[in-house]
Amino acid sequence: MFSTAFLDLPPLQGASGVVTLPGSKSISNRVLLLSALCQGTTVVHDLLDSDDTRVMLAALRQLGCGVEIDGTTVTITGLGGRAWPAEAIEFFMGNAGTAMRPLTAALSVQGGDFTLKGVPRMHERPIGDLVDALRELGCTIDYLGNAGFPPLRIGQPQLQLNKPIPVRGDVSSQFLTALLMALPLAAQNRDIAIEVVGELISKPYIEITLNLLARYGIAVERHGWERFVIPAGSRYQSPGTIHVEADASSASYFIALGAIAQGDGIRIQGVGADSIQGDIRFMDAAAQMGAKIISGPNWLEIQRGAWPLKGITLDCNHIPDAAMTLAVMALYADGPTTLRNIASWRVKETDRIVAMATESRKLGATVEEGPDWITIHPLPADQWQRASIHTYDDHRVAMCFSLAAFNADQVPVRIEDPQCVAKTFPDYFEALFSVAHTAATNIPVICIDGPTASGKGTLASRVAAQLGYHYLDSGALYRVTAHAALQAGLTLEATDEAAIAKLARSLPVRFEGEQVLLNNVDVTDAIRSEQGGMNASKVSVLPAVREALVQLQHSFQRLPGLLADGRDMGTVIFPSAPLKVFLTASAAQRAERRHKQLILKGFSANIDALRADLEARDARDMSRSVAPLKPAQDALQLDNSSLTIEASVEQVMVWWQSRQVFT
Repeated sequence: MFSTAFLDLPPLQGASGVVTLPGSKSISNRVLLLSALCQGTTVVHDLLDSDDTRVMLAALRQLGCGVEIDGTTVTITGLGGRAWPAEAIEFFMGNAGTAMRPLTAALSVQGGDFTLKGVPRMHERPIGDLVDALRELGCTIDYLGNAGFPPLRIGQPQLQLNKPIPVRGDVSSQFLTALLMALPLAAQNRDIAIEVVGELISKPYIEITLNLLARYGIAVERHGWERFVIPAGSRYQSPGTIHVEADASSASYFIALGAIAQGDGIRIQGVGADSIQGDIRFMDAAAQMGAKIISGPNWLEIQRGAWPLKGITLDCNHIPDAAMTLAVMALYADGPTTLRNIASWRVKETDRIVAMATESRKLGATVEEGPDWITIHPLPADQWQRASIHTYDDHRVAMCFSLAAFNADQVPVRIEDPQCVAKTFPDYFEALFSVAHTAATNIPVICIDGPTASGKGTLASRVAAQLGYHYLDSGALYRVTAHAALQAGLTLEATDEAAIAKLARSLPVRFEGEQVLLNNVDVTDAIRSEQGGMNASKVSVLPAVREALVQLQHSFQRLPGLLADGRDMGTVIFPSAPLKVFLTASAAQRAERRHKQLILKGFSANIDALRADLEARDARDMSRSVAPLKPAQDALQLDNSSLTIEASVEQVMVWWQSRQVFT
């Protein structure tokens, strides 16, 4: 997952391949709570691992549920038949509406001494209609801040079950879902009826709730969309095992990608047209705009059809979350697109109507908005603008606007706070980059060259981490190649040159910070030894190996970008890199740093000898006939003799930002 302050998406040109989606957030959190309300254990397979599900799991542990996690399989030992905690408990619910609303209802019906809080945005998300319905039932709930909003304090109820419970349906379907999941706890002796006041929005999410309740033994009677009855004697029964469907809302981004991007199409694994999730109907809207879609059991395949896409007018009440993706698809259409009946957007993680309008305008689009609608006009070629997309701590805003990187004008797009996607799809950007492609010239490279012990590896790895870019420690490649060759039973002599070169071309090496991983095994210490250096010298004189490693270094230029450090990155390997830095430090300063490193590792060292060795190595490197150590003509020189690593990182970031200007 990208944990950077921002992520710059270079211009993307096409996409093809297979994406396996994470589990549905809506199903995951419903299943977790339903499993907790059962007696015995429930094994949940393919659970979404995200911020929202972690919030729910933490709350269930606080209540005394058994929780065992093994990858995406979670075993829940429920509370059914056991006493709930008598002590006061405070729950932190983050910004997880799918945890906050149903847990509030279940705790209120059961009773206890509970406090529910969240992040500041959660305290701005309305919950008054649910609280009113629960109070009508006889639950004791107090507001600890503004009336109608969390945080909440829950006490012991005096349940009154002799009349229907009214709940508004036109703000959030989660209020009705919360009641449907909580009321079986109180339906031992009589039917309990819920009556919806106003038009019920997001009906497909209620279908998910009813479907899952049935799998847990609760057969709710539905009378249209106005009245729901939980029968007397209802009792939760564990299904034993249950599988979570992949998230249909997350599928929307890759359905849209297939419709927008040139290529052989996108195959989505984990969800199909027969999904129980309402957002799967996004595929119908995408097809209406021109996408070619076929479906099978648990999969979808999407290709670009009509181009440009077709502008549409659509009532989006049935796909409120996925409809946001249509707003970005509209930028690629032949006319305006109007999305109606989306009032619920205003009470989500942010006011999504305002967010989608504001950020689309940054890209250059004309947008009109109303209380429950938005109209987006397409962006023709020559009118796209480089934009820094503010994401409002809203995962869907971040994922939607990533699709703007496929624009006709080939301008980059910056996504602020990319880690917000962790709410539902922590690996979203990795999944996007696994299928997206573009010309190598579009993928930015920052080169940091310099003499031995100048600190270029530390600097490059930290800048890479700040930008979310891949990292290449070119100086380690000969050492890793020699190590891998010896592991493969080869000698390091010219007789095995061809075999070593073949091995080097596809060396499974990657760099994480200052760690070197070969086939996912940490070989950092092994290759940094004195013997490792001697072995590297042996293979470095083999011309075929040098040529193979040039190819390998070029392969590190992958989306979204690359930080490469070495001695000839800017002069030989990536001469067209948009930013080249030549890092220097005095021999005395470098000798002092190397001396400290050796002492910390328990080696004895003489600082004068180290300095003499560095000066001799500098002379050799600068006089080499092949790729001598020297700054590239357009390199910026950075003398870090008296700078901290933090100051050096800041300087490189300033230089990079000056070349990446966004509106």
